[in-house]
Amino acid sequence: MADAGWILFGAIALVAVAVTVAWRPLRARWLECQFSRARRDFHHQRERLEAKFVCLAAAECPVEGGAWDQCQFDDDVAYVRNRSTGELSAFAAFSLGIDTYDVRPRGSYDLMGNLRAGTAVFRFDGRRWETDGRAILNLSPFEAIRFYQDDLEMVGQE
Repeated sequence: MADAGWILFGAIALVAVAVTVAWRPLRARWLECQFSRARRDFHHQRERLEAKFVCLAAAECPVEGGAWDQCQFDDDVAYVRNRSTGELSAFAAFSLGIDTYDVRPRGSYDLMGNLRAGTAVFRFDGRRWETDGRAILNLSPFEAIRFYQDDLEMVGQE
């Protein structure tokens, strides 16, 4: 009877070791499949996401007295994963024109164009892509990843 206990204990230990050894490759494969699906979904939803980003970000214009005049997105996208939460994000480069009013003497205003570059942030919640209009101004996607390298790891690019 005592031998049966040791056999059961050995079998459980063997299963635990097998799970431990197989865990990393299985998790890596699962993350790879999730990323492939998320990447495909991002391409299908990109126009909607960019339009939503522009609406949300324009409402929070970073320049006092300024308004977004135009926004152009680059084709390149960098995909990153948050090291602590595992959340997947897409960084897309954009450039925008911000119309600002320059106050001149005697109360006159001159309209001045101001070009800015930045990175639009899109988040994947596990089912779909979303944006809250968050922009990282004055940094390209790769510069933003390098700046936040302690928090983010790049998992792909296009």
